[in-house]
Amino acid sequence: QDSSIRVNLMYSKDDNFTGKRLYNDLREAYLHPDAIAPLLKAQQLLHETHPDYDIIIFDAARPMHIQQLMWNTVKGTKQQNYVSNPAHGGGLHNYGLAVDISIVNAQGDTITMGTLVDHLGREAHTDYTAISPEALQNRQLLIKIMRQAGFRSLPSEWWHFNLVSRNVAREKYKVIP
Repeated sequence: QDSSIRVNLMYSKDDNFTGKRLYNDLREAYLHPDAIAPLLKAQQLLHETHPDYDIIIFDAARPMHIQQLMWNTVKGTKQQNYVSNPAHGGGLHNYGLAVDISIVNAQGDTITMGTLVDHLGREAHTDYTAISPEALQNRQLLIKIMRQAGFRSLPSEWWHFNLVSRNVAREKYKVIP
C-alpha cells in the first residue's frame, strides 16, 4: 500500500457519465492482488521523474451489477462502445484488473489531460492530438509510466489501464458478481 496514491471514486458521486451515484458506501479502491504491485511501481516511476505528482484512482474493481447499471445508461446510444456489455462478460474492471486513473499535483489538483476522466467521446482517445501541448504531454507521461509498470492502455480512454487481456482474465481470474 502507498498512501501517496490518492483515491476519489467517481461513481461514489453523481458527477459521472451516468448522472447517478453507483457506489453508495464505497470510499476505497480495490484491485486484484496481482494488479497492486504494478500500480505501486507506476507511482514509483512517476515520483522518479515528477516527485510532486501522485496517481489518483477514480475507479478500480467494479462489481458486475454496477457494470450492468453503466451499460443500461449507454445501451442503444453512440456511447455504448465505451462501456463493456455485462452480457459479454464485462470488462477488466469486473475482475479487479483495470484501473481508471489520472495524475494530481502537489496541491491535489488533477493536471490537464484534455478531457475529464469519464468523457465518452473521440477527444478521450489516446491518439487524439487536437488538445493543448501540455495535455498531450501529460497523457504521454501517464501512458508511459503505466506501460513501464506492466499495464496496457485502452485506446479509447486515456485514463483506463488493464493489467492483462480479456482472454487472460477469463481464463485465470474470477469475475466480481
